[in-house]
Amino acid sequence: MPDTLLILGAVVALALVFDFINGFHDTANAIATSVLTQALSIRNAILLSASANFIGALVWTGVAKAIGKGIVDTDVVAGDQVLVISALIGAIIWNILTWLKGLPSSSSHAIIGGLVGAAIVRSGYQTLNFSYAGLGHIFLWLIISPLLGFFVGIAAMSLVAHLFQHRAPHKLNRWFLRLQAISAGFMAFSHGANDAQKSMGVITLAMVNLGYMSAGDFAVPPWVKVSCATAMALGTAAGGWRIIKTVGKKIIGLQPVHGFAAETSAAMVITAATHFHAPVSTTHVISSAVMGVGAARSLKGVRWGIIRQILAAWLMTLPVAAMLGGIAYAILHQFVSTPMPH
Repeated sequence: MPDTLLILGAVVALALVFDFINGFHDTANAIATSVLTQALSIRNAILLSASANFIGALVWTGVAKAIGKGIVDTDVVAGDQVLVISALIGAIIWNILTWLKGLPSSSSHAIIGGLVGAAIVRSGYQTLNFSYAGLGHIFLWLIISPLLGFFVGIAAMSLVAHLFQHRAPHKLNRWFLRLQAISAGFMAFSHGANDAQKSMGVITLAMVNLGYMSAGDFAVPPWVKVSCATAMALGTAAGGWRIIKTVGKKIIGLQPVHGFAAETSAAMVITAATHFHAPVSTTHVISSAVMGVGAARSLKGVRWGIIRQILAAWLMTLPVAAMLGGIAYAILHQFVSTPMPH
C-alpha cells in the first residue's frame, strides 16, 4: 500500500493546482465588467481581485463542509486513497479545456461532478449522499443561483435606471466608474469566500478518508485555508483574458453603470449562498447577472447566440467532469488498492 502521507501530499498538490486554475479561470467573474468599461486597468483590476479573493477565502468554511461531507458518504469511502485525486483530475482537465476555448464554465460544477463520477465508479450510487442536507441542498442552489443572478440583475439595473433617469449619461458614467472599483472588490471577495472553500473541502475529505481526521470532527485546518487562499489569489493574478472577453464583451455592450449593477447583483447572490453553506458557480451567477442587466435595458441588446454557447458549457460540465473523474478513478484504482464496501 502506498504511504498515506504521500497520497495526501498528492491530493494537496492537485487541490492547489485546481485552486490556481480556478483563480485564473474565474478571474473574469470579478473583473471582466470593470476592465471592459475601463473603470479599472487590467493590472489594477487583477491586483484588486487577487487581494479580495485571498481575504474572502479566509472568512468562512461552511461551503468546504458541504463539499467534504455533503456529496459522498464519508463512512463508505473511508480509507479510499484515490477518490479525491480522481475527482480533482477530472475537474482540472475540464477547467483547462474550457479555458482554452474561452468558455466561462463552472469550476464548482467541475469538482462536484468529478467527485460524483469517481464515487459512482468506486461503489455505485450508494456512495452518494442524496439527503437534502447533502446533494439536495447543493443541487438546489446550483439551479436557483443563476436564476437569482438574472432576476436580481434585472431589478438592480431597473432601480438604477429609475433613480438616475434624469441624469446626463456622461455624468452618470463618471460616477459609476468610481463605484465599479467597490463592486469589483465585492465580487472578488464573494468569489474567494465561496470558490476557495471547494478545494478546502476536498483536502479535508481526503484527510478524513486517510485517517488524519475523524468525520465527526470535520473542520478545515488553518494551513489548508491559507494554502487554498494563496493558490487562488496567485491564480487570479495570472489572469484570464479569454474568459473576460466572453463574460463582459460578447454578452452585451457594457457601460460602467451596467458593470456596477451586474457585479453588485452577482456578489449579493454569491454572498447569500455562502451564508447558507451552498457551493454555487460564480461563473454562472455573474454571467446571469450580466444577462439580467442586458435584459433590463433591451432584450435585443443581449447576444443570445453567445448565451447559447455558455448554456451548452453549463449543461456539459457536470456530466463531462463526472465522466472524467470516473475514468480517472477506474485507471488509478488499478495501481492503488483501496478498501471497498462489503
